[in-house]
Amino acid sequence: MTAVDSARAVADALLYEGYVLYPYRASSAKNQMRWQWGVLMPEDVVAVDPSERASCRTGAVLDGRDPSLRLTVRFLQVQQRYVETPGGERVDRLEVGDAAYVPWDEAREREVVLDVPLPAGLATTIEVPGGTTTEDLPGGAGRLVRVCAPLRVRVTVSAERPVSPYPVTLLSVRVANDTGPPEVPAADRPAWLRRALVACHVLLESPDASFVSQLEPPEWASGFVGECVHEGLFPVLAGPPGQAHVVLGSPIILYDHPELAPQSETSFFDGLEIDELLSLRTMTLSEDEKREVRGTDRRTAALLREVDDMPPELWERLHGTVRYVDAMTGGPGPRAGPVPPDAPWWDPGSDGSVDPETDAVRIGTVDVRRGSRVLLRPGSRRADAHDLFLAGREATVAAVLHDVDGNLHLAVTVDDDPGADLKAAHGRFLYFAPDEVEAFPEVSG
Repeated sequence: MTAVDSARAVADALLYEGYVLYPYRASSAKNQMRWQWGVLMPEDVVAVDPSERASCRTGAVLDGRDPSLRLTVRFLQVQQRYVETPGGERVDRLEVGDAAYVPWDEAREREVVLDVPLPAGLATTIEVPGGTTTEDLPGGAGRLVRVCAPLRVRVTVSAERPVSPYPVTLLSVRVANDTGPPEVPAADRPAWLRRALVACHVLLESPDASFVSQLEPPEWASGFVGECVHEGLFPVLAGPPGQAHVVLGSPIILYDHPELAPQSETSFFDGLEIDELLSLRTMTLSEDEKREVRGTDRRTAALLREVDDMPPELWERLHGTVRYVDAMTGGPGPRAGPVPPDAPWWDPGSDGSVDPETDAVRIGTVDVRRGSRVLLRPGSRRADAHDLFLAGREATVAAVLHDVDGNLHLAVTVDDDPGADLKAAHGRFLYFAPDEVEAFPEVSG
C-alpha cells in the first residue's frame, strides 16, 4: 500500500465518523443529531449561530528544492431523501421486501483535486452542483427521491519561502464554505447541514519533497512549525512510518502515521476499537429493527450484511488482540503457583498467585509496587486527548494488576490532584502500562 493509499484509508474513516451510530436506524434518538466533526457552515448560518464555523485552516512545512504540491479537499454533501408511494405520495415509512424505508438525510462523497503552483499558490472557487435524483424500489413498490442543494467552496493556498539555509516552503491552506444564503432561511441545524461541507479534511501530497512533522519536528524546523496556524484542521504525517510525502489535515486530533486496525474489516462509523462489541450488539437487533437498518442507508445495509456473514476466523481476530508488547519487563513474571482449573476468571480472590497489594514489577533498576512513586509518560497508543495533560505528572502506585491476558497494569493516583484521596477511597484510579511510567529511584531508610 502506498503512502497515498494508506492516507486515504484513514481519511475515509474520518469522512464517515459519526455518519450513523448504533443501532444504525434512522429513527433512533442518537441519529437525530448528526455530524459534529469538520462541519463548515455557510456564513449566514454562522451569523445566526457563532458556535459554527465557515472555514478551516492548516499549515505545513515542506522541505525540498522546487517541490510540487497536490491538494485534495474531501467532504460529504448532505442530500435529503424522501420516500414516495407508486402514486407519488410522500410517506413516513414504506415496507419493501426485507427493508423498511423512512425519510433520511444521506450524504454524497465530494472530492476536489488541485495541483498548486509553488511558490505562487492559488485562490479558486469550486461550484458543487445540487439537483434531484430518483431510485425505484424493487417490484415497483415506490421510489426514493434525493434532493441536494448546490454548494460553493473557496480554496486558498499561500506559500512562503523564508530566508533560511534550508530549502523550506511554508504552506497555509484555507477551505471555506462560500455558499450563498437560501431564499427561505432555515431555523434548525438539520436544515443548515444540507448546505454544509461535512467532515471536511485535506490531503497534501509532494512526491519530490518531505513534510516536517508538526508533532515532533527536528530542532532546525521548530521555529517554522511554530509559525503554522491550525483552525479546525490538525495536520499529521500520513502513510507508513518513515515516509513524509503526504500530510492529512484532519478535523480530529491524530498522531503521525495513523492507520486502521488490520483486524477491522467492517465500518461501524463510531469507533474501530470496539468492533467486536458493535458486531455482537448488531446481532441482537430484532428482525423489525434490522428491516429499518437495511432501509436506512446503503452503508448500514452493507454493515448488517457483513456482520451476519462474518466468518469464525474474523471473530477470532477481533477478540483479545494484544496491540503492544511490554518491552521493558519482557512480559509478566512467573506466578507463584498454578491457577485452579475451576477458578472463575473474573474473581481476583480465587487466584492466590497474584496480590495487587504486594506484587511488584521491575522498571529499569527499580521494583515498583504499591506506594512507589512514578513519573507518567503516556504512550502514543493512547487515544484520549486528556492523557496529554498527564505527561510529566508525578503519581503514586496503588496496585500492580494482572489482566486475564497476562498483561501488567499500574493503578495510580496523581500526586497533585486535590481529589486523589477521595478517588482512592472509591477505588477510582488511572491505569498505565509499565512502559508508560518512569520509576523514581528507591530511597533507603
